[in-house]
Amino acid sequence: QVQLVESGGGLVQAGGSLRLSCAASGRTFTGYAMGWFRQAPGKEREFVAAITWSGSSTYYADSVKGRFTISRDNAKNTVYLQMNSLKPEDTAVYYCAADRPRGNYGLVYRRADAYDYWGQGTQVTVSS
Repeated sequence: QVQLVESGGGLVQAGGSLRLSCAASGRTFTGYAMGWFRQAPGKEREFVAAITWSGSSTYYADSVKGRFTISRDNAKNTVYLQMNSLKPEDTAVYYCAADRPRGNYGLVYRRADAYDYWGQGTQVTVSS
């Protein structure tokens, strides 16, 4: 089984930074693409960023481009989300997710239902 555990969330003032981590345990997830999603109270879960297995392709929601950076260290089975210039509207529970190897990831990375494994989420709160 693949288990994902997010960490690094917390309370930060607008303009600050946080670095989220998502570590896999149980077994490695060789070939899996990874995505970050977030969900604010009363809102639908939305796509934030994604990265292919090799890291050759990254994808970002328009709302975070230029501020967030997704990366991964496959030797450590860990994916990261560096969040800079945080805004109050970034406040949400952030989830990482893993998608089994597939040939059409570039077509489905924005869809939450494309992912097979999910972490428990970590709260990010940006004060105004």
